[in-house]
Amino acid sequence: MGDHDTTGTGQPADGGLTCLVTGATGYIGGRLVPELLDAGHRVRCLVRTPRKLRDHPWAGRVEVVQGDVTDAGSVARAMEGVDVAYYLVHALGTGRGFEDTDRDAAHVVGEQARRAGVGRIVYLGGLTPGAVPERELSPHLRSRAEVGRVLLASGVPTAVLRAAVIIGSGSASFEMLRYLTERLPVMVTPRWVHTRIQPIAVRDVLRFLVGCARLPREVNRTFDIGGPDVLTYLDMMRRYAAVAGLNRRLILPVPVLTPGLSSHWVGLVTPVPASLARPLTESLRHEVVCREHDIRRYVPSPPGHPVGFDRAVALALQRIRDAKVTTRWSSASVPGAPSDPLPTDPDWAGGSLYTDVRRRDADVPPEVLWEVIEGIGGENGWYSFPLAWALRGRLDRLVGGVGLRRGRRDARRLRVGDSLDFWRVEEIERGRLLRLRAEMRLPGLAWLEMAVDGDGHGPLQYGQRALFHPRGLLGHLYWWSVSPFHAVVFGGMARNIVRAAERLAPRGDGHGTTASTEPATAEDLRTGSPQPPGRS
Repeated sequence: MGDHDTTGTGQPADGGLTCLVTGATGYIGGRLVPELLDAGHRVRCLVRTPRKLRDHPWAGRVEVVQGDVTDAGSVARAMEGVDVAYYLVHALGTGRGFEDTDRDAAHVVGEQARRAGVGRIVYLGGLTPGAVPERELSPHLRSRAEVGRVLLASGVPTAVLRAAVIIGSGSASFEMLRYLTERLPVMVTPRWVHTRIQPIAVRDVLRFLVGCARLPREVNRTFDIGGPDVLTYLDMMRRYAAVAGLNRRLILPVPVLTPGLSSHWVGLVTPVPASLARPLTESLRHEVVCREHDIRRYVPSPPGHPVGFDRAVALALQRIRDAKVTTRWSSASVPGAPSDPLPTDPDWAGGSLYTDVRRRDADVPPEVLWEVIEGIGGENGWYSFPLAWALRGRLDRLVGGVGLRRGRRDARRLRVGDSLDFWRVEEIERGRLLRLRAEMRLPGLAWLEMAVDGDGHGPLQYGQRALFHPRGLLGHLYWWSVSPFHAVVFGGMARNIVRAAERLAPRGDGHGTTASTEPATAEDLRTGSPQPPGRS
């Protein structure tokens, strides 16, 4: 196994295992890592972008290897000395060809695990209906089933856990259920609302994943995992409404809504983009109910488990209210390709780079200005012309983009990789710089930087820079068509961020002790300057 194996039993002398987690920046992977650490295991993460792990509270306790599951060299390095490899990567939502990518990656991981002498692979896949031929499954479920077969045939003992809808704060399935139910008291729905489903709480998924690290070596098989309730999607929406304290929903199924039309409907109503909603809704055509519960022989359920649907929803809603959503479905996607230019590149790199730069003096303590910057987006808005931002978000949704509905993972704190409406946090230097990369549909690449500038000797300044790297003639035309509005949108944004910080800052001699009560001006109301984020 490696030089840490001193017992001759395939396990480290201290009883803890060395676990490799692929997909640690994703929804399940980001939650599994701290669970493995708490169970006494050592954790190594294979990630394409290591800095996306930097702001996780457990980042200093893990080893990070940069690489990709389709690259045999980086996977081989990551597998050295590993006892258990968790395969939590899926190409879902990346467009056509994702089945080929998933298959190739599974072959690479299985082969390199076998060569490195890894003791076990654990894979989280999708629950499939037993009575439906695989060729008739949705591409999403078909690909997950194929990945499971590849890993089981790798020569490394493998546990394939198959789950249906996962209920937990931040999961794509839960967000889809939540927004459909909360936003539509009366809704016209597709036929799949009558499909029977066995949902499972995310805490039970994590419990099974951790428990599989200790499975006997001879176990090489699939396990169905689910909660205690078997429900239709219609039942789930109605029970969600009851737990959330909403009025009873009127739901009218319509047979003509195909999975394709359903995905666009879901994309318009929820934050889940059509590219991700389509595979999810296609999978709901099939009944997904556990056919066995053998996993409980190896990973017994403690008191209170498995968690029922109503309690899982209540727990998820409580975490959302308490702003304790540790990972989110939208954090898994990675904007751009490694070859894409960065805003830190020189002007000549990658061609043209248009910029809009704004600077304003800010007579406030730097930590107050940073509090406003880090609190931007979501419920706090974008500090300028809200109608323009809302219209841009709706246009983005119409062309299949993410729009503004993703909001924030946390109301006050950001970290690298967080989604923020139709932006993603690309870099954060706490107290100094926030760089966002656009994930809206654009004929090019766009960034927005907000900075606290000051050396302690001169006046503090708020710095703001919008950058656009056009793609083709359409990209240049796009920039010049929207540039006349920059003075209102970006100029108003810079002005109102500084004003929000000034209202938040204490007043008196050199920022004394009395909070400002400066009223909103007519210009604030016209440009949509929101109140600054509240302090904890």
